[in-house]
Amino acid sequence: MKDTAAAAPMPSRAAEAAARSDVVIVGAGHNGLVCAFYLAKAGLRVTMLERRGVIGGAAVTEEFHPGFRNSVASYVVSLLNEKVIADMGLIRHGLRLVERPAGAFLPLEDGRYLMSGTEDFAREVAKFSPRDAARLGAYEAHLELLADFLRSVELRTPPNVTGEGWIAALPEVVKAAGIGRRVSRYSLAERQALLDIFTKSAGDFLDSWFEADPLKGLLGYDGIVGSFVSPYASGTAYVLLHHVFGQLNGKKGVWGHAIGGMGAITQAMRRACAAEGVEILTDAAVAEVITEKGRAVGVATEDGRVFRARAVVSNLNPRLLFGRMVDPALLPEHFRRRMETWRCHSGAFRMNVALSELPSFTCLPGRAPAAHHGTSIIIAPSLGYLDRAYHEAREHGWSRRPVIEMFISSVLDDTLAPPGRHVASLFCHHASYDLPAGRHWDDCREEVADLMIATIDAHAPGFRASVIGRQVLSPLDLERTFGLVRGDIFHGALGLDQLFSARPALGYADYRTPVPGLYLCGSGTHPGGGVSGAPGHNAAREILADARRRRF
Repeated sequence: MKDTAAAAPMPSRAAEAAARSDVVIVGAGHNGLVCAFYLAKAGLRVTMLERRGVIGGAAVTEEFHPGFRNSVASYVVSLLNEKVIADMGLIRHGLRLVERPAGAFLPLEDGRYLMSGTEDFAREVAKFSPRDAARLGAYEAHLELLADFLRSVELRTPPNVTGEGWIAALPEVVKAAGIGRRVSRYSLAERQALLDIFTKSAGDFLDSWFEADPLKGLLGYDGIVGSFVSPYASGTAYVLLHHVFGQLNGKKGVWGHAIGGMGAITQAMRRACAAEGVEILTDAAVAEVITEKGRAVGVATEDGRVFRARAVVSNLNPRLLFGRMVDPALLPEHFRRRMETWRCHSGAFRMNVALSELPSFTCLPGRAPAAHHGTSIIIAPSLGYLDRAYHEAREHGWSRRPVIEMFISSVLDDTLAPPGRHVASLFCHHASYDLPAGRHWDDCREEVADLMIATIDAHAPGFRASVIGRQVLSPLDLERTFGLVRGDIFHGALGLDQLFSARPALGYADYRTPVPGLYLCGSGTHPGGGVSGAPGHNAAREILADARRRRF
């Protein structure tokens, strides 16, 4: 495997011929690596091209301050599919996943707190509402039923709505029938619940179950993660579910940490790909998809190199691919319009901080490592707080009282910071990609970062003084660095209009595109965002099916 590539002059035809593979994959993020593995395992020659100097996409571990390393973008793991882990032998290739000691910790300004994911969770909830504590078990069972449905369709190719006649539609009817049979086993009430979770807001969903603001704030946070929305926006109930259907080490709904950071996942994937002969070239930014007679036959890089292949697979946001790299004349008008209006906007403001010591919270004092230090620390005291944060960001560009999730990964992993020191990920909401009054993120970045630090300091006095280094990534920086269009961590919003058979467009939910020979394998396809590997797994299955049918 090659992990680096020097700049080269415009290749001759001989050089073009030498740079030929069965498949060339654009983008060495985790889904691209998964797809490459399965294709190479089946005997295809695979070349991957990565724009950055390091593989992994948004799942990388890098030093951001001397002696301090952290997961730079994505930072926690649960959605990584267990079949992908087993098939790629990721544990054998060095991956180690550990559980967090609790689900989440919610500090409150009145001196109280709420801790989830422990055996005493119901007792914790009872501090705020005995009624809610009594309903907690039924809520969790209800959510688990819905999560099981998502797990059952995660590795399926969605039914593809086409206009090609009944013969072409037959395979899609069979797919739909398989899903329908599963749904038919549900009671009428369970089917209603399934409909509700895809259409309701997280706020309405939680209001129907609980009364205590802190509990609804803690649970409702999952409904706005990575999305520039109010918790009362339709469809956010699904976003909530999307963040709880994962599993870790065989335990459903559990989140954890990859020792060595998220880059440990993609480096294990790189080793699995190397064992199958995949060639990976870094510093190889793709400029265009080359087509001949309307078919994709390769790609050209920004430095003039040409890589020809029988198939091209994109791990990029669909809007980025079709907006910049594919001749629009090759796209049907409805598809081109769909890509132009593909909704991307996550509202995420990402920080990594180096700490001299652990924070001591007013509601739970102490700097010695404890359970609450090793889990998600969430500042979101109510659904109203979440709602106001969104509306403030729409008006001012960012929330004056932001929503923050902090994860201090070094509590679970001593490889990331010097002894006695720590690193923390701050995932902050809301920050709009578009700033009002002509302001620019390059001018506002540090001002907003100071606000995020001050917000945590208000709950843990002395936190600001403990920060000895920081890395700040605005929505614009996320786009520049990782190709996350408009800062969207999911490669497209997870709304009902952009899910399942409509992801990324009706008629193209099967990882194929209007351009023959061009496929999609990234999070802009089913089942969507998160470090799952499922889109890469599913895309490889469809590509191999076409290879067997000699459709390359």
